[in-house]
Amino acid sequence: MTSTTTAPVQPAFSRQAYLSGLAIAIAGAILFSAKAIVAKLIYRYHVDAVTLIAFRMLFSLPFFAAVALWKARSEPALEMSDIGKVILLGLLGYYLSSFLDFLGLQYISAGLERLILFLTPSFVLLISFAFLKKKITMLEWVALGVAYLGTVLVFLHDVRFGGSNVMLGGVLVLGSAISYAVYLLLSGALVRRVGAIRLVAYAMCASSAACILQFFLLRPSSMLVQPMPVYGLSLLNAVLCTVLPVFLTMVAVARIGAASASQAGMIGPVSTLFMGAVILDEPVTGIQLAGTALVLVGIYLVSRKKA
Repeated sequence: MTSTTTAPVQPAFSRQAYLSGLAIAIAGAILFSAKAIVAKLIYRYHVDAVTLIAFRMLFSLPFFAAVALWKARSEPALEMSDIGKVILLGLLGYYLSSFLDFLGLQYISAGLERLILFLTPSFVLLISFAFLKKKITMLEWVALGVAYLGTVLVFLHDVRFGGSNVMLGGVLVLGSAISYAVYLLLSGALVRRVGAIRLVAYAMCASSAACILQFFLLRPSSMLVQPMPVYGLSLLNAVLCTVLPVFLTMVAVARIGAASASQAGMIGPVSTLFMGAVILDEPVTGIQLAGTALVLVGIYLVSRKKA
């Protein structure tokens, strides 16, 4: 009698937990994608990429430093070799990747930027194939081809209407995606030893220090004085588009797994395309929608294979 009354409860609870995890993953993906929109708004105040990323990391540093301090007190100390690796990964995955991304955003639309960055999983696959001798199946080759075709379609569209600087911006964002793909590959073994939260917190602290130091080396301190909207948008960029999505994604992965969280992240390019249209007045054309759809299909196929 007990088994018949309690059996239906567990599936309902599991589905509710899954849906809540899915909603968290979608929220994280949308917020993280919104950083391109916020960056475009900041650029309207004639702020350059060096200053933009310095403000972003300056405002986000206290949050990551607090988490890093908490982890340092509650968990065993890292070995010196691991500390060096964490710093290197932070510089590669969050400093270099973010800097190239924001540089590229000066020249291309937010929608195209998000599409290029969304190819990161495919770069992980290709780097694994080239250097780690990982085999790629026919389905994966087809998926890669479809995804790249979609990006090329949108890229050619933007080159036609956006001018010659689109090429430069596309290459810079491409470098950002490749840099982050290398970070993901190199962090695999370390994240199992250090833990995901501690790795991200430490790496972001290292990245923040590099971005702030870069600012003071390349720009006069007088550039810290900016119009009030720049401070507000930078705070938004730091909290809602950097800190919050990082931890939302971690919670989502814990609840529904990395594969499902990754697939939920496919909302990112679509949300950026429409946020760009509503907030930045960027046009949404049939070619852009078709290219976005091809990229989503390609990356979905890659993620299903990996899952």
